[in-house]
Amino acid sequence: METIECIKTRRSVRTYTKERIPEHITGEILEAAVQAPSAGNTQEWQFIVVSRPEIKKQIAEAAFGQHFIEKASLVIVVCADIEKIEKAYGERGVSLYVYQDTAAATQNLMLAAWERGIGSCWVGAFNEARIKGILVIPERVRPVAIIPMGYPLEKQSSPKKRPVKEVVHEERW
Repeated sequence: METIECIKTRRSVRTYTKERIPEHITGEILEAAVQAPSAGNTQEWQFIVVSRPEIKKQIAEAAFGQHFIEKASLVIVVCADIEKIEKAYGERGVSLYVYQDTAAATQNLMLAAWERGIGSCWVGAFNEARIKGILVIPERVRPVAIIPMGYPLEKQSSPKKRPVKEVVHEERW
């Protein structure tokens, strides 16, 4: 699949088959994630891969009852090492760069999955303290996204996107 086609056809997938994602495919997806750009090449992202049903269930509950998460073949929790970025860039790193960097890695991860026929959904609504407790995440690290993944059970419809002419400005606003 070509890059532009992958970008245009990727959808948020919340229903999955029971087919497991092979480990080598998971590895390829994670390899794509770590190829993302980051501020000063700090690469402050960390990834927690979860496949155990009891942990996925706890994550779903901590994500305010988004139970489709527990039905995914696996869940990748994208985290940011706040201490690492702060050492490099101070407050701007903590308040901005860390989110830009982890967002780029997350998008790479989701596109690499889609290119292999694996659906995913970017989940940002969750109780951070509960996720940290469930996954034993160190204090200096912040979970920023939960990405459930699996082979899609059904074809997703295309959401309407705004035309480019509505969002692009030339030279100035």
